Amino acid sequence: MGSETNERVLMGPGPSDVHPNVLRAMAKPLLGHLDPAFLTVMNETMSLLRQVYQTKNELTLAMSGTGSAGMETVFVNLVEPGDKVVICVNGLFGQRMVDVASRCGATVIEVEAPWGEVIDIDKVKATLQLHTDVSLVAVVHAETSTGVLQPLEQLSEIVHDYGALFVCDMVTSLGGVPTLIDERKIDAAYSGTQKCLSAPPGLAPVTFSEQAVQKMARRKSKVQSWYLDLSMIQNYWGDERSYHHTAPITMVYALHESLRLIIEEGVESVFWRHRMFGEALHNGLEEMGLQLLVHKDHRLPQLTSVRIPEGVDDANVRKQLLTKYGIEIGGGLGELKGKVWRIGLMGFNAKQRNVTLFLAALQEVLVAEGWKGKS
Repeated sequence: MGSETNERVLMGPGPSDVHPNVLRAMAKPLLGHLDPAFLTVMNETMSLLRQVYQTKNELTLAMSGTGSAGMETVFVNLVEPGDKVVICVNGLFGQRMVDVASRCGATVIEVEAPWGEVIDIDKVKATLQLHTDVSLVAVVHAETSTGVLQPLEQLSEIVHDYGALFVCDMVTSLGGVPTLIDERKIDAAYSGTQKCLSAPPGLAPVTFSEQAVQKMARRKSKVQSWYLDLSMIQNYWGDERSYHHTAPITMVYALHESLRLIIEEGVESVFWRHRMFGEALHNGLEEMGLQLLVHKDHRLPQLTSVRIPEGVDDANVRKQLLTKYGIEIGGGLGELKGKVWRIGLMGFNAKQRNVTLFLAALQEVLVAEGWKGKS
């Protein structure tokens, strides 16, 4: 690897920069995956995960794999062939849930909203009134493709009124905004390590309510994925400690330390930090004369989508930010490709220095592109 790879500020939609303490934790010598000392680390990691997820769910653990493995874990364990599920789609990751649920043999009913907007809960209610045998409703809490933060409280209430399980994609929300699993009665959620937890990609924290555990216990068919079958994996992470697969030891060290740092700072303080610097970024972009994709009431503080000004070369701006300043940001996905930039302030990256650096760098690059800004 050349030296040019060493100086990066990762301000895209993930991965985010890894906290130095997490990198140091990853340098610790390996233990065996059934070593009593490592089992202690696993126990502590589960306890820390519950605190950051804001839950007392016993079945809370880290799956081996990235956030998408967390998504598959939830669906392959909770969905059987023929189950009817409702999936809310207002971005790329809602679409991905549809794909995954379909592969599980589910009959999928989509409730859609335009990319950049929240899901209309009245539409969900009308869908559940029409389809009374829905077993599960899923929504993306923090849609990484758009920067939308979906309100959950009323949605959860409606879902449970109709006897369905409530599932949330929390890949970009865990550790950045309140998740409140128990308070919001969320039955299953999944996340990743490389966003607001400021660890490398490689583990997928998941959590399941008692109702979800009961649903899994009532399955009539085997889970289609051996690797992601929680009936076996929970025996490895739980009291039995029976061998299932070789856990990624170093990544568990990383997650353990990243969660410990969040608890040390204080979960509420971490949320406040993301909110403060996210708003500073939003205000700075708007003061430059740029338009944000998402309405102020529903913006994620840790992931911001800004509309690309007319006449500005999307790829060239991102290239200039990377080569001149070492700043990585993301382009648009799906129907937003070429229309927005996605800017992350996740975890360790949510700090004033990055806000100031990015705003100054973006302004310089845009002016060089011939952009006039506010008239």
